[in-house]
Amino acid sequence: MTDELTHFDPAGNAVMVDVANKDITERVAVAKGSVIMQPATLEQIMQRGFKKGDVLGVAQLAGIMGAKRTPDLIPLCHPLALTSVEVVLSCDVERHAVDITATVKLKGRTGVEMEALTAVAVAGLTVYDMCKAIDRGMCLGEIRLVHKSGGKSGTYEAL
Repeated sequence: MTDELTHFDPAGNAVMVDVANKDITERVAVAKGSVIMQPATLEQIMQRGFKKGDVLGVAQLAGIMGAKRTPDLIPLCHPLALTSVEVVLSCDVERHAVDITATVKLKGRTGVEMEALTAVAVAGLTVYDMCKAIDRGMCLGEIRLVHKSGGKSGTYEAL
């Protein structure tokens, strides 16, 4: 890691990082997060009891779409040719949570951390949107990068 912020020029202006001279390598990023809710809300998700449809299936697709649209949402992200986006949602009955894991891959000159994080956030927001009629107190949280590999900075694993 570097001690310098990479998205600013010497005068403090925002800039997109020039990646032209970086090597093309396989890049992988994994992000995770959770939506905590009332037990009855989770039960209804698990029984597929929402009029809007399959909450987990819709949220999975939304997460994939979110990863693909990251440069439209985050101002200085490069548009990337992603080779794989996987979003997995699972229910944790003990914690009353939907856990979300996104894995994003490509072969390129810059990483896919923002795409993985965006996939988790958009999937979580979709769970909230589909369930808010019965549980406005849901909490999206713990969205974080848990793995990154490829590129000059090598591998990162969250503790």
